[in-house]
Amino acid sequence: MNSQKQSAPAMQDNGQSRATAPARPQPTLAGPAVNANRVAHRKTFIRRALNRVLHLLCRFSPGATTLRPFLHRLRGVQLGNNVWIGDDVYLENEFPELVEIHEGTVVGLRSIIIAHTRGAGRIVIGKDVYIGAAVVIVTSAGRTLVIGEGSIIMASSLVTGNIAPHTLYGSDASKPLARITKPFTATASYEEFMTALRPLSG
Repeated sequence: MNSQKQSAPAMQDNGQSRATAPARPQPTLAGPAVNANRVAHRKTFIRRALNRVLHLLCRFSPGATTLRPFLHRLRGVQLGNNVWIGDDVYLENEFPELVEIHEGTVVGLRSIIIAHTRGAGRIVIGKDVYIGAAVVIVTSAGRTLVIGEGSIIMASSLVTGNIAPHTLYGSDASKPLARITKPFTATASYEEFMTALRPLSG
């Protein structure tokens, strides 16, 4: 069952699924936003070190619906019921209290969720959201990033702004770029490889 949830949906973004910001943020698990500066100042060194140890355990322990969510809750992440967290997910190391993930959400393997850039912000992920593998979600100081209920974020996408509810969001699919006439082996230099590339016909 876990292996089925780890793979991103085999859908392509046709340009019609671009996200627009929701009119207002969704209700959150814990009410008003946490004051990040206050949280940072009252954390002891021991608590911060413990959070990092728990974070490492979360990333590499088994239990996508059991142990990993339990350990993230100990760190301070606000998680709803039935949240699925894949292998090696990086989930806000410095301010875990500023991330909310609502019930039924899937966070694909090796995804990264960062709620601070030059200061703490906040990330709220709604109910029944599907986050594909290797997605990066990041917000900056003083901003709240909201991913709406029921949305799907395609694998390897970058999210830096709000996503409306029930929206398929992702970058354009990869495409062929050139024809390779000299394989990039251990004996081939980069210059040789690049020189040997040929345009695609037609």
